[in-house]
Amino acid sequence: MAELPTGSGLWLSTPNLALLELAQARGVAAVVLDVEHGTFDLAALDGMILLACALGLPVYAKVLAPERGPIQQPLDFGAAGVIIPHVAGIAHAQAVTAFAKFPPSGSRSFAGGRTIGYGAPGDDFFKDQDRATLCLPMIETAEALADVEAILALDTVDGLFVGPSDLSLRRGRGRYQRSDEDYADLERIASAASRAGKPWIMPAWTALEQQWARELEARLLIVADEQAILSDGLDAALAVALIN
Repeated sequence: MAELPTGSGLWLSTPNLALLELAQARGVAAVVLDVEHGTFDLAALDGMILLACALGLPVYAKVLAPERGPIQQPLDFGAAGVIIPHVAGIAHAQAVTAFAKFPPSGSRSFAGGRTIGYGAPGDDFFKDQDRATLCLPMIETAEALADVEAILALDTVDGLFVGPSDLSLRRGRGRYQRSDEDYADLERIASAASRAGKPWIMPAWTALEQQWARELEARLLIVADEQAILSDGLDAALAVALIN
C-alpha cells in the first residue's frame, strides 16, 4: 500500500495552479483539493492533478459526493487518493469505498488513459493501482463514528480523514469549538486508527490542534487553507500600506 505522506498539507478550494507550485517549492507534504465545496469542474480537476503529478506532489481529492463517478474520476486522472465525505455507517462505507478499488476487493470501473500511460494494462496493473492509491473515508457523521472500528477493518479503506466541524454539528453540539466533547470524539478516531494500523488525517488550523494531533500520531496535518492564505496575505499587505 502507498504510504500517506507525513508532515503538513495544504487545502485548496479553487484550481489555483500558482499556489500548487508555491506549495511544492516550499516543501508541503501533500495537497487536498476540496471538490465538494470548491469550484472544480472536471477539466480544472484534471489539470490540477496533472500538474501535481508533474511536480511530484501527492494530491488527494475530497470528492463531490460518496458516489461512483465522483470517486472514480480523480483516480482516473492520477490522484494519489480520494477522501470520501458523508459516509453513514459501515454498510454505506462498504458500498462507497468499493468504488475506489478494483475487483475482487472493490468495484471500481476500469478506464484507460493517464494511469496506464495511454496503453494497455499489464497483468499487475489493477493490484498495483489499488496499492498506489489511497481510499480515505471521512468520519464526520454520528453513524460513521459509531462504526469507526468496523470501517477501518474494511480492505477497501486505507486510512481516515476527520471532519471535525460536520461531526460536531451532527453530534448535536453545533459549531466545532474544540470542546472536551469534540476532542473525545477525535481521540476515539485516533485510537481506532492506531489499533487498526492505518493512518489518519486531521485538518488542524491552530497550533494547539496541531500539537494535539501530533501527540495522537496523525500522519498528515492540513494546516493552511487557500482562503485563509489569501485573507492573511491581503491583511498583511494592507497593514504595511496603511503604516506607510
